Amino acid sequence: MTSRLDDLINQDRLHEECGVFGVFGHEEAAALTALGLHALQHRGQEAAGIVSFDGEHFHSHRALGLIGDNFNSEDVIKPLKGSLAVGHTRYSTAGETVLRNVQPLFADFQFGGLAIAHNGNLTNAYRIRRDLVRRGCIFQSTSDTEIIVHLIAISLGHRVVDRVTDALRQVDGAYSLVCITQKKLIGLRDPYGVRPLVLGRLDGAYILASETCALDIIGATFERDIEPGELVVIDADGLHSLKPFPTAPSRFCVFEYIYFARPDSVMEGKNVYDVRKRIGMELARETPVEADYIVPVPDSGVPAAIGYAQESGIPFELGIIRNHYVGRTFIEPTDNIRHLGVKLKHNANLAFLAGKRVVLIDDSVVRGTTSVKIVEMVRAAGATEIHMRISSPPVTDSCFYGIDTPSQDELLAFNYTLEEMTRHIGVDSLAFISDDGLYRAVCGENRNEGDPQYCDACFTSNYPIRLTDQEDGLAPRQLSLLAEPD
Repeated sequence: MTSRLDDLINQDRLHEECGVFGVFGHEEAAALTALGLHALQHRGQEAAGIVSFDGEHFHSHRALGLIGDNFNSEDVIKPLKGSLAVGHTRYSTAGETVLRNVQPLFADFQFGGLAIAHNGNLTNAYRIRRDLVRRGCIFQSTSDTEIIVHLIAISLGHRVVDRVTDALRQVDGAYSLVCITQKKLIGLRDPYGVRPLVLGRLDGAYILASETCALDIIGATFERDIEPGELVVIDADGLHSLKPFPTAPSRFCVFEYIYFARPDSVMEGKNVYDVRKRIGMELARETPVEADYIVPVPDSGVPAAIGYAQESGIPFELGIIRNHYVGRTFIEPTDNIRHLGVKLKHNANLAFLAGKRVVLIDDSVVRGTTSVKIVEMVRAAGATEIHMRISSPPVTDSCFYGIDTPSQDELLAFNYTLEEMTRHIGVDSLAFISDDGLYRAVCGENRNEGDPQYCDACFTSNYPIRLTDQEDGLAPRQLSLLAEPD
């Protein structure tokens, strides 16, 4: 259980739901999966799990907490035998983090066992869950992933792939999935390709992962992205690619480039670090300001700040230092020490701030509470002017596709004008990159009509996938299946 002080530190960030990883055909499949999940730790820090298959039996280890705390010994890895494995690292988006919700989920079907790891969110989960319960299905978790398990179970398809396809034709939402059976590794992305999934090779084995950084850590070679709407089946005969869903326009999540993905990953053919630098450069061109230093809000603001500094010619300095060892705390803060919460994570570098005009670069403003505390800290360190530049457009809408976003009425940019936000945060000026500027940075200066489009609903209200539960009034909070609707 986290304390209220943890909530104070973490509540003003958007959180990706999870990361997935799978291996087919390697004698150290579970160990490779554990390493891959280490690289995907940024996508979920609440819990993790690995399921393997050794030709006769499935083996599982699931636990609450970080990968390094739970998959750190031979006693844990050695029992996870076999050349097939699937792993998952989770950020809980609703309700208490409990072991029953930790993935991969495993079930025995008529055709045998199947373990499934899921990144994303089903936007008609409430409706389907209600219908399944009425049919007599018994749920063991509050995860929408279990809905997919039940849909596979009741499918009349003859083959595993047919059942998986049949199940996913009934759901709306954004997802990438990795599954293992006794003989197969299966991976797929939703038809819009909102959530990422990549394919790699290592010593003849196949690897599926949320990001390329997870391939790098095990020395695997990146082959390609799994395409939107593509289902790949990997077995003893090799890789088979299917396109079982109606074609839809690609809508990869643009926030992967802004914040979620690790900077050293390559997504949809673009190096994330390079894109973030270009966003910073575009931000400098759109919203220049006279200042002495460009200062990132670490760590996510660093690449954009480097780009802003390069384009503006203003020196880059680490005026704020991040403590990377915060971890969980069990302090219950009193009113007297509550304001110190942010300092557990960030501290002002006094020598570079006193008497200086500073441009703070951050990736986003959500509720604005952290921004207020950071500005107060920089002001107390003696900065004479503070200008804030944000490398995303204003976040005005909730995400329903696998990102933990506050409800719309909690979003600062939904409730306040730019001038009101500037006063609320306490800066001398505030500016966000424009929608066009973001697309120029991601797609390049000479953007054409045929260039990729992205899911940017959190900025534009343009939701590419139907929000079935929201439209039907079944989901008062996104991703929460803790209570059945009336």
